[in-house]
Amino acid sequence: MRALSFCFLLAASALSAFPAGAGQAYALWGQPKYPAGFAHFDYVNPQAPKGGELRLVSNSRASTFDKYNPFTLKGSAPAYLSALMFDSLLTGAMDEVGTGYGLLAGDVSVAADGLSATFELRPEARFHNGDPVLARDVKYSYDMLMGPDTSPAYKTTLEDVAGLDVLGERTVRYRFKKPNRELPLTVGSLPVFSHQWGAGKRFSEVVTDIPIGSGPYRIGPVRFGKDISYVRDPQYWARDLNVKRGSDNFDRITVKIYKDNTARLEALKAGEFDLMRFYSAGDWARRVNGKRFDSGELVKREFKHQLPSGFQSFFLNTRRKPLDDIRVRQALGLALDFEWMNRQLFYGSYQRVTGLFGNTACAATGSPGPDELALLEPWRAQLPATVFGPMAQPPRTDGEQSLRGNLRRAQALLAEAGWQYRDGALRNAQGEPLVLEYLDSSEGKMATFASWGRNLEKLGVKLNFRSVDFALYLQRIQKFDFDLITLAVPGTHTPGQEYADLFGSKAADTEDSGNMAGVKSPAVDALIARMTAAKSEAELHSACRALDRVIMHGHYLIPQYTAVTHRLVFDAWRLQGPATMPPYAPGEEWVIDTWWARPAPAPQP
Repeated sequence: MRALSFCFLLAASALSAFPAGAGQAYALWGQPKYPAGFAHFDYVNPQAPKGGELRLVSNSRASTFDKYNPFTLKGSAPAYLSALMFDSLLTGAMDEVGTGYGLLAGDVSVAADGLSATFELRPEARFHNGDPVLARDVKYSYDMLMGPDTSPAYKTTLEDVAGLDVLGERTVRYRFKKPNRELPLTVGSLPVFSHQWGAGKRFSEVVTDIPIGSGPYRIGPVRFGKDISYVRDPQYWARDLNVKRGSDNFDRITVKIYKDNTARLEALKAGEFDLMRFYSAGDWARRVNGKRFDSGELVKREFKHQLPSGFQSFFLNTRRKPLDDIRVRQALGLALDFEWMNRQLFYGSYQRVTGLFGNTACAATGSPGPDELALLEPWRAQLPATVFGPMAQPPRTDGEQSLRGNLRRAQALLAEAGWQYRDGALRNAQGEPLVLEYLDSSEGKMATFASWGRNLEKLGVKLNFRSVDFALYLQRIQKFDFDLITLAVPGTHTPGQEYADLFGSKAADTEDSGNMAGVKSPAVDALIARMTAAKSEAELHSACRALDRVIMHGHYLIPQYTAVTHRLVFDAWRLQGPATMPPYAPGEEWVIDTWWARPAPAPQP
């Protein structure tokens, strides 16, 4: 929200030459939108008053939190803690992609050969305990994040970082194994914390130690299992910086915790908190009503954005039989009737996900052009023949297609894969039935996809829905102990090394990596490498479009759906914000960052 997104909003590619001069910002392509010395971001109100409280609700599937360290593997941290408490070297803007502006670092320079990036820390930067933010703290943070106690995603995304050198008290230099345009932004987005946080402990043992960060908020009152408050630091070191002017306006941000969605919704209607983002189309269409809406106290509004659509999908675990067979995976997708679901369950509010890079220039369409074919051709023998034809499209059940026709195609694919219907089930040559388990931590998802299960039954496939508590769910997916799960992966305009964690062969064998589908393909590895080594936007687009084709034609995912708006309910009597939302604002984070408390009305005489 404040820092550049670590995994999904930053990746880019290398240019043949890198800018050698130092400056207040670093842009992937061309010049930053905001010139040196700019006063503030265009989308903020620089005169926004400070004060008041913003009451939020946690939308996390974790019922509560049990630690203050958001970076370690075990346990659950409170919502928004990392963004509110930890500054980074660079920060992004909500009306621009692919640019980092100086936050902790007042100056960033990239070597002409692209093999290093040097950051000069601002002398005024301070941690919450009053200590200056120094180069040794940056190195300590990097070393901890790259250690054994944090997510493997850090190691994968930072795989091409050779190391970090301390050049002076306030100067650090990241060294890179090869030129890669994304890396200065990626390392610039890493959270920085004090070397005294958890000093003398292994990082995994830093659990409830209060973080020593440099962000605008500190931890305030906490009621475990009920809520956590963050209080604005009135001495926040960056409060007058141009990249922070008009931001961080609430004196207190309280995040409340409720056991389930029904409790959250009723609490909203009762006025127990001020803002809620809605992911359920049914709730949005039918249950967002009541006297506080009628009076205008609560406002229901959709904010249209230009964010990438991402790819919320079923991830099929190809480590397990029969999901290692592409024909079985394709057949499962043919049984999903999205058009019926959108009509009957979602009130027509969603669009179908069609690939990895929807709503960006990276999305593949039509047949591959010469540039994409040049990247795909060396792997022709290892790829489905369909990769070289029109881009894969999810099956439909309207127009010329029908569910009946899709199920017939699925039946033929399953028969080709050796599955025949006999003795009341679809069975292989050994007589084993085709039974799969869909794992989730939300019972609501089970109801949403019940129609898919009924369609699979028509084919003789048994789909068991299993809901488990969030802790067990995390444990199982970390160990890849599932057949299929749902994941909502954010999109990006500038994909890069983070896709090695999602689809790379090395990640497929790394416990707790992001490669849930278990993709192990030399072609995929090569295309991800071409994405990160591209020398122009055109080369980046060619590589990511080719990757899009390989993943979607491989049927590793069954695409679900996406929305092009942020559905928000807010208390208009307590909150006020800028007139328009910037195009790349990520939902409620825009409110947290740039809105302010509406002044209380003067008492009547």
